[in-house]
Amino acid sequence: MRYPQTFIDDLRRQADIVRVINDYVTLKKKGANWMACCPFHQEKTPSFSVNPSKDIFYCFGCAKGGSVFNFVMEMERVSFPEAVRIVSEKAGVPLPALEEDKRFESRRKEADEVVELNAWALKWWEQQLQEGSDDAQAAREYVEGRGVLEETRKTFRLGFAPNTWDGLGNYLKRKGASVAQIERSGLVVRKDTGGFYDRFRGRLIFPVMDSQGRPVAFGGRAMRPDEEPKYLNSPETPAYTKGRHLYGLHASRDEIRKKKFAILVEGYLDLIIPFQAGVRNVVASLGTALTPEQATLLGRFARKIVVNYDGDKAGIKAAKRAREVFEPLVKYGFELKVMVLPNNADPDEFVRSYGAEEYKKQRGAALPYIEFVLHQTLQDCNLNDPTEKAKAVEELLPFVRFVPDRIQRRLYFDIAMDALHIYDKKLRDELRKTVDTSKAGVPIADVRQTVARAETPKPTKAEHRLLELLVQDEELRRTILPQMEEGDYDALPTAGVFRALKELDARGAPVDFSTLGELTEGDVIATDLVPLLLMGESERAEGEATDDVLAEAESCLVALRLMMVDRKLRELAAEIVAADRAGDAERRDRLIMEDLEWKRYRTSLMPRATSVTGGISPPG
Repeated sequence: MRYPQTFIDDLRRQADIVRVINDYVTLKKKGANWMACCPFHQEKTPSFSVNPSKDIFYCFGCAKGGSVFNFVMEMERVSFPEAVRIVSEKAGVPLPALEEDKRFESRRKEADEVVELNAWALKWWEQQLQEGSDDAQAAREYVEGRGVLEETRKTFRLGFAPNTWDGLGNYLKRKGASVAQIERSGLVVRKDTGGFYDRFRGRLIFPVMDSQGRPVAFGGRAMRPDEEPKYLNSPETPAYTKGRHLYGLHASRDEIRKKKFAILVEGYLDLIIPFQAGVRNVVASLGTALTPEQATLLGRFARKIVVNYDGDKAGIKAAKRAREVFEPLVKYGFELKVMVLPNNADPDEFVRSYGAEEYKKQRGAALPYIEFVLHQTLQDCNLNDPTEKAKAVEELLPFVRFVPDRIQRRLYFDIAMDALHIYDKKLRDELRKTVDTSKAGVPIADVRQTVARAETPKPTKAEHRLLELLVQDEELRRTILPQMEEGDYDALPTAGVFRALKELDARGAPVDFSTLGELTEGDVIATDLVPLLLMGESERAEGEATDDVLAEAESCLVALRLMMVDRKLRELAAEIVAADRAGDAERRDRLIMEDLEWKRYRTSLMPRATSVTGGISPPG
């Protein structure tokens, strides 16, 4: 459906194109035209021109041009009918009904009615917070305690809903609203027994405005510590659809355009306190996973985003939650960075403690999103453990996959694979197909098992033989397992099986398919190895002495310890070289002494590979 063409033509003539465009860029008169630096591309010398006599604009640098409607469509990233509506508002010209769309007109009328009731409610709630009785004192103290100044409170129009059942409903009736209109507004809740009661009671009110500054919804914070939910939100109404609005955008939109980027936070005060301190290019996603609609809305004002959600929340640390935040932004072509504040502080407390300048420094050090995801994924991840490495690959690939640009996606893939020490060409080629949606590769669901199998080295003869002996001989387990320390096996591909045997021994539990299989579930090596071990036969007859199997088991243990010592010596050699290059003599000398101790320990293991070594412990 469309607006009548006669109205569009009249509006184009009536709307002052210079005044409309001047809301977005600063125009300066030059002859018959008005000039500015183009808002659509970077330039130092103005090449953007507006001709009011012809009602057109044109940039000689990027060649964008057209009517006032084209300009608003480009700047606001909206459809033509929406651009017409925005221009009509700026020009003060009433909108006619869309042709042949009575349903649209009906919905728009209902939405306007809800906005009007919201405006009445908000004005009443503001009055209650400022002048209300003792009932509002807790809310006033909370606002002051969080460092919100009076000017800021008025800017964001905070209010207080009295703890009454029908205070707001009666007020709206006195204002002339009908029962049906009040119910549609979502400001009241229908009672099972008939009638209504106020949705928000005894709560601090945070109004949610649309980008034009109209109240479309509300969030109410409980003032009592034991009250649930802590935050109560408006339901969907004709004026409000969840996930389509960004908190604070009406106040920050101009600064976002000016700065050419936005800082995305999660909650009300995470926006209000930085804004109050002078960080004005900030919006909040209202505590939800970012939606495509919010990403589209944000894209009307900036193409660069810095995400700054609370560092202590699982949403930032969990890859699944992070995808929900990042994917809409990356998908819609944003240049995306991520900032996690020191000590996992949220923006509100950080700015109150350290100030806006320190916050801006942290923002300047924000990581490109793929580096952030890598950092989060690799935290506490042992890349020597194929199972952990496989899990990390599985978490990372979806982030790479939704990068829309093919060249950038390839670059991010290589960065991720290098960081995860995935060097095998065949495996990398298979995984690359996984992130290339035009090719058939390893399905995402099979990535973990594929990587784990490819990256897992085969067990050495010593560890395989030792496990055979231990699994089949309970008496041998009681002798050998107490001698084993985690360092003897933690870097081995069969580490999961050794850990399971140690745990079962500590519990006094039997070693069988059920117990051993449960403790090694998900371990790629154990999946194949455990059945083979359990299907074997004991090396000695019942009642036969353990001397021979004990000697062989201890010989295998010595071999494992020698492998462990050799790995440690290689690591120390690299660290000594690094310390020497860095000029850190103290660290170098300390490492050399540690190296000598490990070499002495190795010497003690060497005389007889079959010697009893239970009494020998590694350094440290």
